[in-house]
Amino acid sequence: MEEIVKLSGVKLIYHSKNGENMAIRDLNLSVYKGEFLALVGPSGSGKTTILSLLAGILKPSEGEIQTSFDLKNKVGYMLQKDQLFNWRTIYKNILLGLEIKGKITKEDKEYAKYLLQKYGLGDVMHKYPPELSGGMKQRAALIRTLVLKPEIVLLDEPFSALDFQTRLSVGEDVRSIIKSEGLTAILVTHDISEAISICDRVAVLSRKPATIKNIYDTRLNEGTILEKREAQGFSELFTKIWKELDIHEEENMFKGTSEIPTDTT
Repeated sequence: MEEIVKLSGVKLIYHSKNGENMAIRDLNLSVYKGEFLALVGPSGSGKTTILSLLAGILKPSEGEIQTSFDLKNKVGYMLQKDQLFNWRTIYKNILLGLEIKGKITKEDKEYAKYLLQKYGLGDVMHKYPPELSGGMKQRAALIRTLVLKPEIVLLDEPFSALDFQTRLSVGEDVRSIIKSEGLTAILVTHDISEAISICDRVAVLSRKPATIKNIYDTRLNEGTILEKREAQGFSELFTKIWKELDIHEEENMFKGTSEIPTDTT
């Protein structure tokens, strides 16, 4: 597999008037082209900080981040909320990133319309966000990211505000779209079941200062996220990852999911 991102010995230290605060220590991680990687860990362990490093928002205090692409122009970032502007149509929202960059062409506009049609929003492109369901708004937010033609998409708990049923549906949508476009993606989530069922690998972080404790291959089958949750080995993998996490963080890890292991022996 082609390695497109490599973090080597990455350390991040925040400086304040109270002294130094180490957020990340000796973090080593490789991300491969076309894979969907999840980051899970205790609350405050630095998951979003790692995304900020990969997006070029922060620079490591020590270590190196190597990529096969331009961090400034080829990274898409999808946040917890859709961040759509209610006074702009869905189509106009999709074009916002291009407008900000000041590089919007006729071809870009046609590509935006193509993506909206391809992923089921063609009929609502001239509607406004309040007229759409939560799932459709998240799909629009992802298309707004895709129209920028990124090499990698960073997703910071994008399903956390959705109810469980919608979360499953949108998760399937996002996974399918990412795979269909041949993109690489990194998902931050507190939900172990979500991480296993959506992603190809799960990287488990330690408590702050964060480092990688273990990485698990979650390719149980090639089915939908529901089929992955029902696949042989799912419960065993869930328990392994759960045991990697501090027991005091248990409630956070089940936030947003109805699946709590019955066997933790």
